[in-house]
Amino acid sequence: MQGRQPAPTAARAQRGSPRTKSSAVRHGPTPLLARRTPAAGALRSPAAALCEPPRLGGAAIAAASPRTSVLGLAARQPRPPPEGGSAPSGPVPAVRPPPCRPSGRASRRHFVCRAASGSACERRAARLRRPRRCPEMARQSLSRALVTASWLAEAVRAGRVGAGLRVLDASWYPPKERNARQEFKERHIPGASFFDIEECRDKSSPYDFMLPSESHFADYVGRLGVSNDTHVVVYDGDEVGTFYAPRAWWMFRAFGHKEVSVLNGGFKNWVKEGHPVTAEVTQPTPAVFKARLNRALVKTFEEMIQNVSSLNFQVVDSRPEGRFRGTELDQGLESGHIPGAVNIPFHSFLSETGHEKSIEEIQEIFREKKVDLSKPLTATCRKGVTACQIALAAFLCGKRDVAVYDGSWSEWFHRAPPHYKVTELKRSKA
Repeated sequence: MQGRQPAPTAARAQRGSPRTKSSAVRHGPTPLLARRTPAAGALRSPAAALCEPPRLGGAAIAAASPRTSVLGLAARQPRPPPEGGSAPSGPVPAVRPPPCRPSGRASRRHFVCRAASGSACERRAARLRRPRRCPEMARQSLSRALVTASWLAEAVRAGRVGAGLRVLDASWYPPKERNARQEFKERHIPGASFFDIEECRDKSSPYDFMLPSESHFADYVGRLGVSNDTHVVVYDGDEVGTFYAPRAWWMFRAFGHKEVSVLNGGFKNWVKEGHPVTAEVTQPTPAVFKARLNRALVKTFEEMIQNVSSLNFQVVDSRPEGRFRGTELDQGLESGHIPGAVNIPFHSFLSETGHEKSIEEIQEIFREKKVDLSKPLTATCRKGVTACQIALAAFLCGKRDVAVYDGSWSEWFHRAPPHYKVTELKRSKA
């Protein structure tokens, strides 16, 4: 009578049969194997729990328990490389077994993913570990269009303000109200320089704040220590929180500079949060900046006139409702708007504290006004300043190609034919 065959030893169970090994090499781990539940005797002991395998790079991850599933493997994966980086290539190194193992019949195939790079196992694990965000938010998270006061304060404390990080005060006020340059001399963020919008403009134009030439802009920001590799943070001291800083932000982007951010909440909230200020004016080391105008971000009068009939792009006007409708005078100009334009006052995107509203709130504002962010969009205002608030708000939602009509209503009022000026203003009879 033939006796009962002895149970396989633990070592034999861990090594697995030759058939099991060849199957794993040819086909890789299957969902069936990943879902298998070992016998109760295969659970780890407290001592075995201390013998975790070393964390390895690449896609190969060793689990500490035979109960580990594909979800468990995904949780132990290293974070994916940053955008623009490359994933590790080549075969994945074999994972060494831990020095002590749980007892039982579980094969190593239950807790080692031996798949080569690019296998179904690795791709599924990568999908599971990737944070679930909408594409717009994923793109925006890398843009650094906004920085917080706490982030900038830490950079100032760490001494990072310099060639790699420049802080610019882009404040401007009507001459009879406030003196932006004088206020900068009295107090500003440590290490900041003054970005004078009166100097960095086309002085030959009859309209305010028109973009300067490429050479003019490059020379001006170069004297402020800004190179093409510099991260620029702009802010202003307006009481609403942010007013002129988005104009400087857009100017840098229009001339091809991507690493530019707006200080969320502006100087007003910087002071309110107790961050340091100084009256010491620093002289930055001049740098070389190469400017190249991105024509897609700037609209001319001729393009705006043509769009009235062609409707190739949407137009959003950021002025207050009274000036848009024509019921309120606009500093010497008859108010009104371009035919087909939609009115979204710029302060709609700001909270009561002067910070930018959340992405969800901004998207809802555009939806309520029936502005489709998937289609071409141009922003306008009185002189091309608060229109940049529209561009910034849309940028935060993932739309990076919003153009600004640089001349805005100031140019339109003087150049457009009368029937292209929509207004409700009642003219008094002479």
